[in-house]
Amino acid sequence: MRALYFESFGSVPAVTSVPDPTPTPAGVIIKLEAAGLCRSDWHALMGHDPDITLPHVPGHELAGTVVAAGSEVRNWHGGERVTMPFVCGCGHCEECASGNPQVCPNQFQPGFTGWGAFAEYVAIDYADGNLVALPDSIDSVTAASLGCRFVTSYRALVDQGQVRPGQWVAVHGCGGVGLSAVMIAAAAGARVVAVDIREEALAAAREFGAEAVINARELGAAAENAASVPEAIREITDGGAHLSMDALGSPETAANSVLSLRRRGTHVQVGLLLAEQAAPPIPMAPVVAHELRIIGSHGIQAHRYPELLALIEAGRLRPDRLIRRRITLDEAGPALASMDEFKHVGISVITEF
Repeated sequence: MRALYFESFGSVPAVTSVPDPTPTPAGVIIKLEAAGLCRSDWHALMGHDPDITLPHVPGHELAGTVVAAGSEVRNWHGGERVTMPFVCGCGHCEECASGNPQVCPNQFQPGFTGWGAFAEYVAIDYADGNLVALPDSIDSVTAASLGCRFVTSYRALVDQGQVRPGQWVAVHGCGGVGLSAVMIAAAAGARVVAVDIREEALAAAREFGAEAVINARELGAAAENAASVPEAIREITDGGAHLSMDALGSPETAANSVLSLRRRGTHVQVGLLLAEQAAPPIPMAPVVAHELRIIGSHGIQAHRYPELLALIEAGRLRPDRLIRRRITLDEAGPALASMDEFKHVGISVITEF
């Protein structure tokens, strides 16, 4: 099969021919119809993820059709259109039994712990617990765009952050995760403040429901105070956000998110802090004095998809509006290698393999 493949970290991946995968007894093979490009894939390419062994095929946001199933698989027989969370549970541990495979200690992540979806086919283990059936009304490109960004934001805000109508929600970073969060929070009836350094990203945030936007680069150039973003949010929200989310993942955005909260507010960390940024300083004085909550959020469970898919089918959420580029597998290598340059707003999806 054709796959986007790299043998060294930091190189530009190239499309090459690799052996077709075969299913494990509890797994399936999926023929890819769409796969999203995510900054997490860029981290994988740069060698920031310790789970990756070389050579490697990245890609963890996917949709396609089951074409082969192992002997132990009960729910999938071939021909079903499916998607899946990017974090897959083992199905046997305490966390999986409690309904929390997103923190399974034996988790499998396509594109990280194993070869991923930037290929014609991908192998997925424990298919009965990890795959999600797609309704006919949701096309594969939209399903792949849910990937880790839209579904991650959904869990971060709805399940972990417990967003409520009328609350102020601050979103730090308006890439795919951040714009998904803006759309979800606005659909939940919250009032959204979006922060980024790119005017085109902030324009998209307004399009998706942000009531106010802050250009952190312009604000920083106009003020000497490093806390200017939190101060601006506190002024806009008359005291601070009830819920704030670091969708980018940097020491600065994580600290700004915490500092932008009102008393008893909640910070949700979604953006990855890896490599030299893995241990950022957190302003603990206001965490203690203001009884702030700091919560991590890691993917989503397969069993939470039906609620989200129903909202999409009802038109209450429109993740397809986030898709701004459709590319081929041959174009994916340069696109992935340049993701740290933040050239594009919204989500890019591979649609030709």
